Amino acid sequence: MSPNRTPKDGLTPREVAARRNGKVALICAVTFFGMVGAAYAAVPLYKLFCQATGFDGTVRKAVAKPTRILDRKVTIRFDANLRDLPWEFQTLQASQDVRIGDTGLAFFKVTNPTDKPQTGRALYNVVPESAGPYFQKLECFCFSNQTIQPHQTVEFPVVYFVDPKFADDPETQGKNEITLSYTFFPAVEDAKKSKVAAEAPPRIVEPLGGAPSRGL
Repeated sequence: MSPNRTPKDGLTPREVAARRNGKVALICAVTFFGMVGAAYAAVPLYKLFCQATGFDGTVRKAVAKPTRILDRKVTIRFDANLRDLPWEFQTLQASQDVRIGDTGLAFFKVTNPTDKPQTGRALYNVVPESAGPYFQKLECFCFSNQTIQPHQTVEFPVVYFVDPKFADDPETQGKNEITLSYTFFPAVEDAKKSKVAAEAPPRIVEPLGGAPSRGL
């Protein structure tokens, strides 16, 4: 046997070192891509976590309204904001008084005053944050890209309720006001370039060029 070869597998020291370096490079590559994948997954996972728990004042999504309605009412205030979009965004009601457990219907209006289509995506939260687990929506235009055509005005509905457990939580007892705040950001085009879809259909107030309106 050559003195330059190892008795274990017949490789030279240089070949052994190359194999070892290859394994290290493979481990580093797997770790790197795993970290990148985790970073991309963190945003949707965080969104799902927030919607499931109401963490950080995030409104939860519900599939059915409560079966119990209390006599106690809370005042829901509405807030509309824009970030880096040339739109006009406002609420169609400053506030609503709803009974805990009963459903409320609110509208937000968006106008695109520019000569080009603009696509945005709305995020939302509630104040106080302790109300996050109890303020739930049945329909919402959030977390979906919304494309507004030039000089078009669109109204978006939000159907919501306050869970009756709100009245039993020591952190929310005595709190009679909740603010629902929406902020529209420029939409980031997804990798698949999927069609724009909303959880709740908008109501086009001023359709363009005779295009048919999408009713609620």
